[in-house]
Amino acid sequence: MESITNYGIDNYKNYGVSDKALAAARRAEEALVNVYAGIDDIVTYNELKVLDAFRSEKFSDTHMSMTSGYGYDDIGREKIENIFAKVFRAQKAYVRWQISSGTQAISAMLYGALRPGDIMLSVTGRPYDTLMATIGLSSDNNDMSLMSYGIKYEDVELKEDGSPDLDAIKAAIKPETKMVFIQKSRGYTGRRALLTDDIEKIATLVHSVREDIIVAVDNCYGEFTEKREPIEAGADVCAGSLIKNPGGGIAKTGGYIVGREDLVENAARHLTTPGLGSEVGPTLGANSMIARGLFTAPQCVGECLKAAIFAAEILSGEGYKTSPSSTEKRGDIVQTVEFGDPKKMELFCGAIQSCSPVDSFVTPVPWDMPGYDDQVIMAAGAFVQGATTELSCDGPIKPPYIAYMQGSLAKEQAKLACMLAVGG
Repeated sequence: MESITNYGIDNYKNYGVSDKALAAARRAEEALVNVYAGIDDIVTYNELKVLDAFRSEKFSDTHMSMTSGYGYDDIGREKIENIFAKVFRAQKAYVRWQISSGTQAISAMLYGALRPGDIMLSVTGRPYDTLMATIGLSSDNNDMSLMSYGIKYEDVELKEDGSPDLDAIKAAIKPETKMVFIQKSRGYTGRRALLTDDIEKIATLVHSVREDIIVAVDNCYGEFTEKREPIEAGADVCAGSLIKNPGGGIAKTGGYIVGREDLVENAARHLTTPGLGSEVGPTLGANSMIARGLFTAPQCVGECLKAAIFAAEILSGEGYKTSPSSTEKRGDIVQTVEFGDPKKMELFCGAIQSCSPVDSFVTPVPWDMPGYDDQVIMAAGAFVQGATTELSCDGPIKPPYIAYMQGSLAKEQAKLACMLAVGG
């Protein structure tokens, strides 16, 4: 039985944790024993799946060497992409350090698949803020958006309980509908993350209406939180970031696109050029970083999930509204805490920052962050800038003042931050 007493109560007191917070932490740990065991089961399944992919591809030290220039015939890059394809049960994978964000990977997935006159139908409401400019929905109008090229956008909201509205999705499909887009994670919303079972229901419905409709998934924050990934549930293509879950806290940059071979290659052509596609792209020594990150990813995600579950348990016990609850099945690593007050939200983010290994002495304040319409506060003392597998907490400064906590390479760090937030 995992108990907070195993970590040394006096150590936590040295960090200013009150007796009240320690008592709350004990209660939380005792309540979470079975939940932690369920996470361990998912971690074991996914770690062995990843290991099997490395073994079946006969990955070797020679595959971690460096290429430069055009990057032709990079056998290491090829091996890593084959491993990603096996792990995600996809026909093809495109995995590159040149992709600097999840938004870039998702954008390439969209541009590679959609053509003028097509309709992109988002069935999880409007996507994450940073994708708005790509689609053409942001206040920053531009002539490089999908809509500026004659691609139409429509959306369907989720039901009140956060589940997909299958009847509304079916009714919204038109002859011009080329893609059904799914955002697995909650983003900056109060809704729950979708589960793989939800994605399967959507994909099954969509393909029953028309087999040629592309089911595309923004998989950011969702990888390895369950035993199945979106491609296994019927999605045609999905994309994400290596400084989130699949980078295992090791990858310093990068992104991936996996799925049907033609869709992945078209995304690669968008990022490089037609005629070259996935054949170019020097690794410059990044193969080791990417491969090692993928191998450690399931363990890393397990730490993130346990940190989020502990936060949900201890903070809900203090009267805060948290989502998901500590016992809910999770489809991403994001934990929300609703404060109803901007000052309380800032104080919580400050507690997270103070427990960071990097910039622990910095006080986070709201600022005008590129890609967002509202000011955002961000606590992130991370070794890799923007890496959300490392403990971070952020959110837009607008009612009801929800903080979005994610990550934690070591769950003890998140526990300390939550105990400090509980206070005396």
